Amino acid sequence: MEKKTLGFVLASAGPFFWGSSGTVAQHLFDSTNISPLWLVSIRMVVSGLLLLIYGAVRKMPVTAVFKRPAAAGKLVAFSLLGMVGTQLTYFMAISRGNAATAAILQALSPVLIILFITFRTWRFPSKVDVISVVSAIVGTVLIVTEGSLDSLALPLTAVIWGLLAAVGATIYTLMPTKLIKDYGATPIVGWSMLIGGLFVFVGTAAWRHVPRLSVGAWLEVGFVVIFGTMLAYLFFLQSLEFILPTTASVLGTIEPLSATVLSVIFLNVNFNAFGITGAVLIVGVTVLQFMAAQAASFGNKV
Repeated sequence: MEKKTLGFVLASAGPFFWGSSGTVAQHLFDSTNISPLWLVSIRMVVSGLLLLIYGAVRKMPVTAVFKRPAAAGKLVAFSLLGMVGTQLTYFMAISRGNAATAAILQALSPVLIILFITFRTWRFPSKVDVISVVSAIVGTVLIVTEGSLDSLALPLTAVIWGLLAAVGATIYTLMPTKLIKDYGATPIVGWSMLIGGLFVFVGTAAWRHVPRLSVGAWLEVGFVVIFGTMLAYLFFLQSLEFILPTTASVLGTIEPLSATVLSVIFLNVNFNAFGITGAVLIVGVTVLQFMAAQAASFGNKV
């Protein structure tokens, strides 16, 4: 298999596992007494440990970040604000609503990044950015109302957690850039998962709330932890060795698409024409940003 093809496969598999794990988590929340807090803590602790073991086996400098107190402090801050923030809000959004809308609302993060950069630099956004923001706002309204502006198609708590998931994903994207550049993605993601997971695990006394699950439910938990977290991150990170980050980010739209399709097929989640249009508008923002970046890159080369 050619390296570029392998990159596309890996970059597609990661988001697919992310999206499908959301659907599996929804089934767990609907059919068992499992708590989102418990699932998040177990997911992060186990995946963090496995990622760090993988990094150590691959001779990565997994402990280098702790040799500098300032970097270690930033790692802890990212673990609590970025990693816990995005994981917990996303799973709370699923538990209060469904995996499809949680993933779609979380996909608003590129728009929040645009707004953050606009206010930080005090530069008026480009036409493409303005179109992206308007598209995302309209798409969000259509998703949460399904065309009926006097009522919500989802519980208000599901909408709030979904929007908070977008905020969490924005912090997760922007906060660790220098840490990842200095110490590598696998060690930083692994430690942040382990630290954040232990924080939730201890803070909620998760060992006292182990749910009674069937063998099938435990297999679903295993899927969320192994495929939906560890392998999803590894596949996506490894894809960056073969393809551009911008290309990988577009393939990231597979996450909300897979969560939506699987939820419709297996969990009887339904969207009307307005809801589908809203989803397309939100997911389309990433594609639009990619096309703009490609055009700008081509223009610079010319």
